[in-house]
Amino acid sequence: MAFAELLEHVGSLGRFQIFQIVSLVIPIICVTPHNLLDNFTAAVPDHRCRHPLLDNAMASLNVTRGLDPDALLRVFIPLDKHQKLERCRRFLHPQWQLLELNASAPNASEADTEPCLDGWVYDRSDFSSTIVSEWDMVCDWQFLKPMAQSIFMAGIMTGAIICGLVSDKFGRRLVLSCCYLQLAITGTCSAVVPNFFLYCCLRFLSAFAVAGITMNAGILMIEWTKTQAGATVMTISSLGFSVGEFLLSGVAYAIRDWCFLQLAVSVPFVLFFLSSWLAESARWLIVTGKIDQGLHALRRVAGINGKKDARDTLTIETVKSAMREDLMVTKTKHSEVDLFRTPELLKRFCGMFAIGFVFYGLILDLQNMGSNLFLLQVLFGVIDIPSKTGSFFAMNYIGRRITQAGSLILAGLCILANAVIAQGESEMTRGLWCLCSVDQSFVNTYSELFPTVLRMTAIGGGQMAMRLGSILGPLVKLLNQFNPLLPLFIYGGVSVITGLTALLLPETLNMPLPDTIHDVESREAGHFGENIAKSTRM
Repeated sequence: MAFAELLEHVGSLGRFQIFQIVSLVIPIICVTPHNLLDNFTAAVPDHRCRHPLLDNAMASLNVTRGLDPDALLRVFIPLDKHQKLERCRRFLHPQWQLLELNASAPNASEADTEPCLDGWVYDRSDFSSTIVSEWDMVCDWQFLKPMAQSIFMAGIMTGAIICGLVSDKFGRRLVLSCCYLQLAITGTCSAVVPNFFLYCCLRFLSAFAVAGITMNAGILMIEWTKTQAGATVMTISSLGFSVGEFLLSGVAYAIRDWCFLQLAVSVPFVLFFLSSWLAESARWLIVTGKIDQGLHALRRVAGINGKKDARDTLTIETVKSAMREDLMVTKTKHSEVDLFRTPELLKRFCGMFAIGFVFYGLILDLQNMGSNLFLLQVLFGVIDIPSKTGSFFAMNYIGRRITQAGSLILAGLCILANAVIAQGESEMTRGLWCLCSVDQSFVNTYSELFPTVLRMTAIGGGQMAMRLGSILGPLVKLLNQFNPLLPLFIYGGVSVITGLTALLLPETLNMPLPDTIHDVESREAGHFGENIAKSTRM
């Protein structure tokens, strides 16, 4: 655990860290739109059945000459129970009698209807094109939209676990660069694919890369920064996601065609791949036995931070001496199975699952709010900022564990109170204020709870647990048919129980990052601080 001393020796918060953080936050800002892109590229425009006599130019000229277009729609398209044009049915025969004054529209039992045999006509006032209008994903084919979203989610789950494994074996920087290139290629290609199947395949690969970028960028920031600044660094990183939400709303407002919007958020990653100068994590290099490369990285950082004396005096012997205890422990080979043998690590995974279960269970219901989509996206970014900054101060002054537990319990109580006191759309948004800080506090802390030797694998597993929760959480909404309040009681109960469980996690405020599973177990047993004191005296 003496890497903190080595990092302090070469500069733990200097010019290098500033350059590194900026170089990683910018891609985080740009990767955020991919997570939320379906809100715009897969928006469902208003639509109705196409009819040859109504929408064919020559036929329309002969048949409808002199007739009001809006009135003419009633002849070919029936009205639904809300007195709006049916989206999925049309009259089998034109109902010309409806043009007569005071004529009443027949219902489905009085006039035969048929499906939209000639396709659909879409309202293009908000979006000139979406994947829904591109491939007619409406009516009997409307299930294709949630299928595309589920495939993207599955890509993030897969990418989280595989990128975690590969990062622990081959390094954070290499995987990050590969993910930049992969997202640039797959994101760009998905804008020009000829069919829905290829689109879903490319979106899966894009999501895979999104997971790799998000995880590795965060870890490269935290592993190159002193412990005391960890919450600050991760809050800056997390605010990058908020800025990305603002960015998406602006870009989507300016670009209303899904193809060009897809290109706009994908092409920049070519530049990130070509301009990557990031340093590999010296902590990971040393702990995995690549001491020469770790020494080179430390010397480079010392030079950038203006620590010339540290650069000249730092040797392999110095590194081995400082990291002697950890290097002895890491001679024992660790496998992914160790993550599940350790009860202390399983607690982290359960917490991540619960966060995804509750947070996404609520937030995926926000599409029913009926607000302006662009404004709604901006408002989510606005909500994010105070919740994340408030979480930052709480974590630094109260502690990580209490902040996590308090946020989860408070969020759960808000949800339960809304279930008892109020009903309607606003009940969801109230709980989200607390859930934003819950998500922030847990994301800031989970990297501090896993050992370096398997940190990326563990974080990948945690991300997978969260995504599994995000898939199961929305399914709870199906219980609405039995009782509309039942889902809220489940979300609130899970949040409160998870908050109480979070009290069992160790406090990580001002504590060095654990490098081995032994460190995690020692910290859990209350001996971690004693080990640090011993290594400091030696």
